[in-house]
This record gives sequence, C-alpha cells and structure tokens, in this order.
Amino acid sequence: MMRREELLKTGERLDDLQRNHCYIIQNPSKFCFGMDAVLLSGFAAVKPGERVLDIGTGTGIIPILLAAKTKGEHFTGLEIQKESADMAERSVIYNRLEEKISIVEGDIKEAEEFFSPASFHVVTTNPPYMIENHGLKNPGEPKAIARHEILCTLEDIVGKAAYLLVPGGRFYMVHRPFRLAEIIGTLLRYKLEPKRMRLVYPFADREPNMALLECHKGGKSRMRIEKPLILFSEPGCYTEEIKREYGF
Repeated sequence: MMRREELLKTGERLDDLQRNHCYIIQNPSKFCFGMDAVLLSGFAAVKPGERVLDIGTGTGIIPILLAAKTKGEHFTGLEIQKESADMAERSVIYNRLEEKISIVEGDIKEAEEFFSPASFHVVTTNPPYMIENHGLKNPGEPKAIARHEILCTLEDIVGKAAYLLVPGGRFYMVHRPFRLAEIIGTLLRYKLEPKRMRLVYPFADREPNMALLECHKGGKSRMRIEKPLILFSEPGCYTEEIKREYGF
C-alpha cells in the first residue's frame, strides 16, 4: 500500500469510508462527496458478475462503495475533470482495487470513444442537479461543474446511459424532486422505464430533497414507490435507519 505522504497532494486529505477498510482522497477546497452519493450506492443493486459504469464519478466514491458492498465483476468510473479523475485513480491504488475498478478520464458526450454499445449491466450517476449557469459566479470551478449542467445535461447522461446498457440493464440515479417531471419524460424518450423510486426527506415534516430512481432499459410501464427515507430525527442526529443501513 502507498504511504500517506506519497499519496496526497497539497490540500488533499485521506478519509476513512468506514466500509471494508476503504479510504478516499478528497480536496475540501474543490469538491467532496455528499450524502446523495452514499444513498445512491445503497439504493443501486449490483448482481454477481455484472459490469458497472458510474457517470461523473468525481473522486470515485460510488465505484469504491459498490465494490465494497457487492459482488459485481468490474466497476468503471468516468470523470471529465482531470484533477478529480487523478484523485479517484490514486484512491483505487491505495485501496488495492486496481483489478476491480478502472477510472477513465473523459466526456460522457463522447462515450462511443471509450466504450462499446451495450457494454454494461448497470449504470449509476449522481449528476449535476442545477440547470445551466443559474446563480453561478465562476462556471470553471470544480464545485460549479459538479453541481450545475455546465459540461453535460440531463439528456446527455440519460442518452448515453441507454446506449451503454445491455437490454434489460438498470440505470440508477439520484436527483432533485423539483425536476422529476423533466427527468421521467427524458428517461421515457430513451426507453429507460422508471421501475422504482424512493424519496429522501431531511426531516419527517419537510419536503423531500432527493429522489432515488431505478430504471430498466426496455422495461414495461410499472413503477413502485418505496417508503420515504428520513435522514434526521432531529438536527445533527441521524435516524435509526440511516445509522443501521449506512453506518452513520
């Protein structure tokens, strides 16, 4: 295993994921993974022997968590930002997961250059939530690129996910509820049928702030709405379900 001093660059830190002794490199001044990525990794189902692609993987949090909790054959993280892809690659090396996880630096809009059609059983994504440059001061900042549709749109991601999935393959996404009508319309245009949805609430008496979706390529029209997931029982205190299922 690489030593910590050999691993980290200026401003970076090594965080314990509290799962299978896995760690991840992050730079707090750039972008760190959030609860949405952790919830998506718990919502996504990966079967033994399946190949998985994570679109917009950032520092590789979702492939690392999925490799730790499932028996998938191989996990690929696609990331357009060079600095994030580099941190993800070093995290893979530090965790000795080179045979299980590959990090590809590239643009999802050019997916055909990196991957063959129908080459993955599962595609996951924690995409930018906000439309275009709304409210942005510096569109070139890593945090802005991660949160806003600057370098790719919802349709870019959904369209390429449909291209890359095998028939019957599954697409998992976390997004904001206020865009659900647009999201479902886009999914249906690309024959990705929503089959399962779970809404996430910060508190039981608040509106949901996240939506977890499972879609099947070429699936029939029928969607199951799962029971709500509540994050906090009171400020600063996670619910028992979050503690039990996600280790917080």
